[in-house]
Amino acid sequence: MTDPLPLGATIGILGGGQLGRMLSVAAARLGFRSHIFEPGANPPAGHVADAVTTAGYDDATALHAFAQACDVVTFEFENVPTDALDLIERQVPIRPGREALRISQDRLTEKNFLQDLGLSVAPFADVPDAKAMAAAVDQIGAPSILKTRRFGYDGKGQARLRDPKDADGAYAQIQGAPAVLEGFVDFSHEVSVIAARSVSGDVACFDPGENVHRDGILHTTTVPARLNTAQRTDAVLMAGRILNALDYVGVLGVELFVTSQGLIVNEIAPRVHNSGHWTQNGCTVDQFEQHIRAVAGWPLGDGSRYADVTMENLIGDDMDRVPALAAERDLALHLYGKAETKPGRKMGHVNRIIR
Repeated sequence: MTDPLPLGATIGILGGGQLGRMLSVAAARLGFRSHIFEPGANPPAGHVADAVTTAGYDDATALHAFAQACDVVTFEFENVPTDALDLIERQVPIRPGREALRISQDRLTEKNFLQDLGLSVAPFADVPDAKAMAAAVDQIGAPSILKTRRFGYDGKGQARLRDPKDADGAYAQIQGAPAVLEGFVDFSHEVSVIAARSVSGDVACFDPGENVHRDGILHTTTVPARLNTAQRTDAVLMAGRILNALDYVGVLGVELFVTSQGLIVNEIAPRVHNSGHWTQNGCTVDQFEQHIRAVAGWPLGDGSRYADVTMENLIGDDMDRVPALAAERDLALHLYGKAETKPGRKMGHVNRIIR
């Protein structure tokens, strides 16, 4: 068993966005230091971290120095280049491990992994090139959605097919990238489970939240989700099965479709997750502290929910609403410190306590 990190140890975080920022705050609360590695200048996480390395993921010298300065390394996004991870892992542990990243970085690999665990996923077909597109449409049909195998998030890297004749336009839209064609799933709503696993193999799950998206971006997450007792139990057990299969350490997000035939896994995210932000004001130990506890080798905390909460993302011009939001009762405001407001850009979120 790995010894827990002592107070004052340094946790390295690959990525300096809002998730890295909130992880850094959680680390500080527990008496740890945080060190951000981020290619972009003035990252949101840099405002609260103890140290920041500004360098590209292809800068071997900077990566080496960063790894030397850390006692463990984690990440806020899953598309860290493999070469960078190889260099870091030679010097310091990376948690969660590389296997979780390998699987989640490729949608086809992820779907095959989930199916091998006996979990249900949407019908899918591999689309490695233009020639395979026609065969995939014949197999899956329409309506369906074409998704790039790598680098897609918040609705990016996706094209919808309402009819088989949309195939050529959809393929052109993703610019010929290797892709997966997913069939339509008749679901009533989407939920997500934020789950954690410790170094010793203990598993703890937060209550499932119910998600609503707008334009491919998460708009709200509400707890409790509309699930019966059996569905809630199944959702938590599915998340635990994934964590154990990956020998995972840290927090993982599992998105699920609720259907009349049962729960279908949409995707997994090997990191703290947007749909888990409600835990900051609904639980004693939120998802960020839970992740820091896990990667530091500490015991997991009690993530029991003590309040009903709706999390709402603040996107783009939603920042104009901040003065009014700050005056609301039963509302906690979480802003990310991003210098520039852009359409579709997550600038913060609010957690409303439901009474």
